[in-house]
Amino acid sequence: MIRSLNRAGFSLRRCFSTASLDRPASTRFESRRGLKPAPLWALLFACLLHAQTADQIWTARYVVTMDAQYRVIENGAIAVRGPNIVALGPRADIEAQYTAPTHLDRPDAILMPGLINTHTHAAMSLFRGIADDRTLQDWLQHYIFPAEKKNVTPQFVFDGTRLACLEMMLSGTTTFTDMYYFEDRAAEAAKEAGLRAVAGDTVIAFPSPDAKTPDDALAWTEQFLKRYRDDPLIVPAVAVHSPYLASAETLQKARALANRYNAPLLIHVSETKRENEDSEKAHGMSPAKYLDSLGFLSGRTVAAHGVWLSDADIALFREHGVGVAHCPASNMKLASGVAPVTKMLAAGLAVGLGTDGPAGSNNDFDLMRDMYLAALAQKVFTGNPQALPARQALELATMGSARVLGMQSMIGSLEAGKRADMITLRLDRPHAVPMYDVYSQIVYALTGSDVEDVMVNGRVVVRSGVSTTLDAARVMSIAREYQARISSSLSAR
Repeated sequence: MIRSLNRAGFSLRRCFSTASLDRPASTRFESRRGLKPAPLWALLFACLLHAQTADQIWTARYVVTMDAQYRVIENGAIAVRGPNIVALGPRADIEAQYTAPTHLDRPDAILMPGLINTHTHAAMSLFRGIADDRTLQDWLQHYIFPAEKKNVTPQFVFDGTRLACLEMMLSGTTTFTDMYYFEDRAAEAAKEAGLRAVAGDTVIAFPSPDAKTPDDALAWTEQFLKRYRDDPLIVPAVAVHSPYLASAETLQKARALANRYNAPLLIHVSETKRENEDSEKAHGMSPAKYLDSLGFLSGRTVAAHGVWLSDADIALFREHGVGVAHCPASNMKLASGVAPVTKMLAAGLAVGLGTDGPAGSNNDFDLMRDMYLAALAQKVFTGNPQALPARQALELATMGSARVLGMQSMIGSLEAGKRADMITLRLDRPHAVPMYDVYSQIVYALTGSDVEDVMVNGRVVVRSGVSTTLDAARVMSIAREYQARISSSLSAR
């Protein structure tokens, strides 16, 4: 008798608890295959036999956890309650333990952690492509800085960040790290989109769009740190552009401020060979050693790029627990070089992936593409086809990036107790079949356009490839309006 009741309850849960997110509760269900409703008596038995509840259950052909055991669960499921994952495992087990008012079934998909972008300048989406095929210094001095001076306002940052968030969520990013201006507006845009963000307002040596002096920028940053210190989605940070665009005093003040609030400190380090050479001339040491001499590395630090880090610099970063945001597309496009990622990983550094900004150093926020490029670049750079294999490349974009940001206990893998930040990737397209290795398929075959569903903090922000939080047509229409304005400002130079 009990066995038959269990079977009845299991049958019911596959129908009653399988719900889509936009239909009436009595009929909620989404799948590329149908399931018949169970009879009413089965509902009553199920309610009696299975008391554990969840808000949502997601099921998929494969659940790729990226946990310490690198579990891949075939025909797996995840139960979510509030912002957290409460359980995951084989579908039969999860559905035997939990009921939920909504159930998303993706039998032809991979369910995996959301991607984490460790370095962006999100609002620069509105400058996309204005100065391609130039060196970093030419790009900054003759195009970006002048364009920012004439165009960057609080509304520009909000609209540009919102455009970036739309692009990021549709390609599987659930958390991004941002360095720009008017970061309070960037944070507002991220929250409207429902994305998680580590946000720092840029402190720079000369007057910027939102601060006349570095001290003004630091004072504003302190208020930003206070405002967002307990926010569920926004992690406020301190951001200094670079060692060469900040005085020693400013660098030390930034470190002290970040430590006072236990906030991450974001900075560009050793991005180009010229930067290293100039540092040797000015200080008699590399940028990393110079920062260390000022005490700058003593605290939570995220160093973007690190292309020209020496073995000694890598050891120094390891000693201080500095995380590196590796930006392969940007580094290749600007001909900055290829960061020694395999050396960093071998030394025990936390390394994650970043896209950088889209105004010429990359041109998009598709972290799936950067994951692919990261794997390929290391193979060419080292002359070893086994360098940065697929699973390790995927780890850079998930748990590796979480470690860089000091958020590995919250995000980066699918585990009970962690935040429900996860995505599904379609496997029903020509380039996704056949599949012999799930990691290889994700890194070398799938793309950002294969992302079907995205959840952040237990909230669905993309469903069936469509944003549920942003009006995509309106966001893109506003972005197009900026094009004429920005073009006019550049031609008036």
